[in-house]
Amino acid sequence: MKNQVYYKNVEINGVTIFYRQVGNPEKPVLLLLHGFPSSSHMFRDLMNELSDSFYLIAPDYPGFGQSDAPDVKEFQYTFDNLSIVIEAFIDALKLKNINFYVQDYGGPIGYRIASRRPELVQSFIVQNANAYIEGLGEALAPLAAYIENDTDEAERGARKFLEFEATRWTYLDGASEPEKISPDSYSLDQYYLNRLGNDLIQLALFKNYGTNIALYKEWQDYFKKMQPKMLIIWGKNDKMFIEAGGWAYRNNLPNAEIHQLDGGHFLLEEYHLKMADLIKDFYNK
Repeated sequence: MKNQVYYKNVEINGVTIFYRQVGNPEKPVLLLLHGFPSSSHMFRDLMNELSDSFYLIAPDYPGFGQSDAPDVKEFQYTFDNLSIVIEAFIDALKLKNINFYVQDYGGPIGYRIASRRPELVQSFIVQNANAYIEGLGEALAPLAAYIENDTDEAERGARKFLEFEATRWTYLDGASEPEKISPDSYSLDQYYLNRLGNDLIQLALFKNYGTNIALYKEWQDYFKKMQPKMLIIWGKNDKMFIEAGGWAYRNNLPNAEIHQLDGGHFLLEEYHLKMADLIKDFYNK
């Protein structure tokens, strides 16, 4: 039996964080951390499918979705700071023994929290969230150039990722059946991207992305030492975080369960039913 989803807000460090909540708090906790340029909306179907088995919480980061988007002069848009906000969110909701679901940006945020607070972690479910150099695809080249250079040309290249065609491409490229992917998803993401001042928020995070790559070794050491249970469900046709990035987790986690599916970056748009079954099976093991 499916449960009612609730749409809530909580103030964290002076910022209002929007989140979706469904399920019984007595069930295993599944914290869903979204990617760029999405929001908790990307988990809507999965939350419905898992609502009878888990207690699901999906926040929007500052600057994303329905959460506050303070000006870049008022809030430090770095992955360190986003992780601090989400860690405080976890404490505010008194979440323990968390199964972290991380996709794209969710990886750098979730792995920072796990490295600081390993006692919070029950397991990881990883969907195209990269932690290895070999997982970086050529499609990220304009962002790499922007990280390394402050030129107008580099910024123009990074800004291409904020345009509608790029957002649509992120959803449709690599999909096995693009007709399964609702245009509502990328249209909603673009609506948020187009808000006044949001371009500067996203550019700040693009510029800061290099700090994630610098932490890959630290996260890999965490995986090797702590050996967290990990389910990896990867869209193998993703041109940003490529197939090799999914397999690379086995370098440090030989017992990781890995599934490479015929899809792209936003795998849930096509495979939420299959992924829900994989998550249930993984947890029941």
